Amino acid sequence: MARRRVGAGKRRRFLTIGICAAVVAAGAVVTPQAFAGTTGGSAASAGGGSFFERLRARFNQGGAGNGGNAGGGNAGGQNGAGCSDVELVFARGTGEPQGLGILGRPLAQALADELPNQTVGSFAVVYAAASNQQSAGPGATNMTQHIQQVAQSCPETQFVIGGYSQGATVTDIAIGIRGVGTQGQAIPANLRDKVAAVVVFGNPLGIRRQTIARAAPEFADRAVEFCATGDPVCGGGNNFAAHLSYARNGDVPEGAEFAAGKIGG
Repeated sequence: MARRRVGAGKRRRFLTIGICAAVVAAGAVVTPQAFAGTTGGSAASAGGGSFFERLRARFNQGGAGNGGNAGGGNAGGQNGAGCSDVELVFARGTGEPQGLGILGRPLAQALADELPNQTVGSFAVVYAAASNQQSAGPGATNMTQHIQQVAQSCPETQFVIGGYSQGATVTDIAIGIRGVGTQGQAIPANLRDKVAAVVVFGNPLGIRRQTIARAAPEFADRAVEFCATGDPVCGGGNNFAAHLSYARNGDVPEGAEFAAGKIGG
């Protein structure tokens, strides 16, 4: 399926707010799990017969779980005991069980493959990913607080942050974009330089005819947004299947390559 990478200076088509609202409603139908809340970074939600379980099987992403919060990756590293050189902090999409999700897990692996001489860890943002979209703010707060905690104990760690669908909104709020969802805590100014790259897929920011480059210029040169052709959530299409195409259309390895290119050292 054709895809588009969204960057500064590129124009995109958008649906009206009414159509986009209908798409969100459709998303709630195909992803019926509206998690009331999650506790613990690696807790998995039930729902083995859910839409996303079947989707993972289709994409051969495999596994009963959906990825947790763990360090690891490659050997080496100069950042002290228990600290990764690079950490991916990723927020899954609406309705997915707690974990890195169908895009975060392959993105973590692809990023590790791109950085063979550095240790690469990952953290799955802990948030409800509820179908009413109201959990994005609390998710941003969790993302921010995790970065603060790691930065305090691992001052040399560089972060790659991102998300898919509602998880992209989590990321938008965390980098200080206002009015895109429920309120949440943004990454403080003194830690923003530690965010080496931002990688998002199917970002609902497009509903507002915006991009990260325009809404958060501070991150313009280190952010990449992927919007599949026809995706109604981010780019003016009417094909909801396009919003589910990112795990197989090549955008994940491209996002990892982009992020790796922003890592210093």
